[in-house]
Order: sequence, then C-alpha cells, then structure tokens
Amino acid sequence: MAVRLPRPHRFDVCVGVAGLLGGLLLWGLGLGTRVAHDPGVLWHGRWPILLPLAVTAVCEALRRTCPRSALLAGTAALTVDTVTQGSLVTLVMFTDLVYAAVVYGPPATARRVPWITGLVTVAGTVVAVAAWQVPEALLIGVILGMMTLTPAVTGWIVRNHRDAAEAARLRAEQTALLAELDRSQAVTAERARMARELHDMVANHLSAIAIHSTAALSLDDPGTSKEALAVIRENSVEGLAEMRRLIGILRDDSGEKEPTAAPTLDGLDALVEGARANGLDVSLDATHDKLPAPVELAAYRIVQESLTNALKHAAPGRVTVTLAQQDGSLTVRMTSPYGDRDAPRAPGSGAGLVGMRERAALLGGTFEAGPEGSPGTSPDGKIWAVHATLPTTLGGTE
Repeated sequence: MAVRLPRPHRFDVCVGVAGLLGGLLLWGLGLGTRVAHDPGVLWHGRWPILLPLAVTAVCEALRRTCPRSALLAGTAALTVDTVTQGSLVTLVMFTDLVYAAVVYGPPATARRVPWITGLVTVAGTVVAVAAWQVPEALLIGVILGMMTLTPAVTGWIVRNHRDAAEAARLRAEQTALLAELDRSQAVTAERARMARELHDMVANHLSAIAIHSTAALSLDDPGTSKEALAVIRENSVEGLAEMRRLIGILRDDSGEKEPTAAPTLDGLDALVEGARANGLDVSLDATHDKLPAPVELAAYRIVQESLTNALKHAAPGRVTVTLAQQDGSLTVRMTSPYGDRDAPRAPGSGAGLVGMRERAALLGGTFEAGPEGSPGTSPDGKIWAVHATLPTTLGGTE
C-alpha cells in the first residue's frame, strides 16, 4: 500500500516558489556568493547553481509537513552549493529550514537541532582558526552561527512561546469547563433543596386536605362534613401562607429582606399538636441540647415528613416520635401502625422518603425506613419505622 505524503501548506508553497524565482533572478544577473576563479569552487559554471537552488525551494514547500526530511535534504543541497559559485537565496532558504525544523518538528528534533548547530558553529570556528591562524578566520564562525545557530535558537524561543500559549489556552478551557460544571452542580443542588423545602412545607397540609375532603365526600353526616371542612380550611390557609412565603423568598433577589428563620426543634410541640388536630394519635419524647441549625432543620423536616406519611398511610393506632442525643449524634425515630386501613388514603409519590434520605446524607448521617415486626402495635403485628442518625458536629462546631 502506497504511503500518501501530507499535502504542503499553501504558504510554504508560496515561500518555495518565491525563493526559486528570487534565485533565478540572481542567477540571471550573474550574482553568486563566490567568483568563478575562487579556489573553493569545484563545480565550475553557472548551471550547477540551479540544482541546490531547486532542491532547497522544494524543501521550503515541505518545511511544515516534513520538517526533518526537508532539513536533511536542504543540508545536502547546501553542501553541494558550497562547491559551486553559490546562491545567496539558497543560504537564506536553508536558514529558514533550520528554523522550521525546530518550530514544526517533533520535540526530539526541536531539542537536538540547537545543540547540533551550536557544535557545528564552534567546530567550524576552531577548525578555521587552526587552519588559517588569522583573526579573519573568526568570520567563518560568525557566518556559520548566523546560518545555523541563530535560526535554531530563534525557532526554539518561538516554539516555547507557542507551547506556553497553547498550555494557557488549555488551562483556560479546563477552568471554564470546571466553572460550568460547578455552576451546573450548584443549580442542581439548589433545585433539589428547593424541592425538599417545598415538599416538606406543603405536603402535610395538602395531605390533611385530601384525607378530610375524601372523608367529607364519603360520609353522609353533616356534622362530620362540617368538621372536615373546618380542618380543610385551616390547612389550606396555612399551606397557602407557607407557599406565598416561599415564593416571596424565591422572587426577592435584592438582598434587603431578612431571610426567613428556619424551623428548629423548639417547634416540634406545635408540629405534633397540628398532627393531633388532623387525627393522629401522636406521642413525642425529645431529649437533646442546643444543636447546629442544619441538624435541627434536618431533624425537624424528617419528623414533619414522617408525620405526613403517617397521616396518609398509617393504620389506626399510636404514632411515636423519639429524639435522643448521645455520642455525638442525634437519633430520630418514628413508628406508626403498618397495615391495611379503612380510612381514606391520600396518594403518595415517594418523594418524601427521597427527601429525608437526602437530608441525612448531606449531613453525613444515615436513614432507614420500612416495616418491622412489633407485636401488639397494630392488628397484623407490624409497624412502619423511620430511623435517622444525624451527626451533631459540623466542621468541629457543636
């Protein structure tokens, strides 16, 4: 299978053509780097000048796509040029090949060419001075340095600047990508937090409304219907007030309003009284000291959502809520009868369990919920238990 050579860059082709035309112009005018009777000219005549000129021009067209091969071929052409009358254009194009080999060549070539050209410059200077033993021999080293070392060093500097710019561009892209990732994660976390807060704030009231409205519709008793409507009105007003408060917080971006105080464990008594008013037989046993605000908020919301689930799904019987603080953690446990119920049941989506589990995980705690056996608690001897353990130390602060 034939190997397809890379296509030369358009600019490089233009450079090669321009160099060839410039060399032909000087050749036509009879201008060379040496006179015909120079002892160093081994290949006499004007026509031999064109061969290294043409080869160097072709190498210029390949300076970017095949920099190492172009430099090797250009070096051979320059060697031939030194035994002819020579062309200034050939010398100029060779210096560009040295520069291109460092800038566009592989990293190994870019490192080696400056060292090689430096050694050639020093060796040429030493040999010329030793052979001729005149100060003018130092000019040989100067010329060699200008033709080889200078373009190599220039190419090395340009390559380093180019690599540094590319590295800076990649770092900027990575920084922008990380910033966008952080922003997306922050938006996702904020949306999840808002969803938990919204669910916990209104689910209790809406569940009570659903259950009592179902009871009012299913029972043909004016007294019961009136009581159910009273409970519905109370929960709808409270739920609407909490919804309006949450919407106000979301809409206000001026920063002038004081943030709404998060609920604490001091409000558990009122929360339990509200559950009793909705028909639950609830007992509360809470033993704890002052806790960090995130821990109190998580515990309050877990109890609130557990009571909401009990209102929607629990069978008749005693609901117990227990909070105990010990060994650097707060244990929240709630039990309710588990089994078939005759009372109307409100639909559930499972978002409450997800929210409670997320709240515990955000604090580095644990959460479990499910049925477990407990004879005598419910007709079928089972209870539904919610158990959460929340660390009371956040960042070393009690």
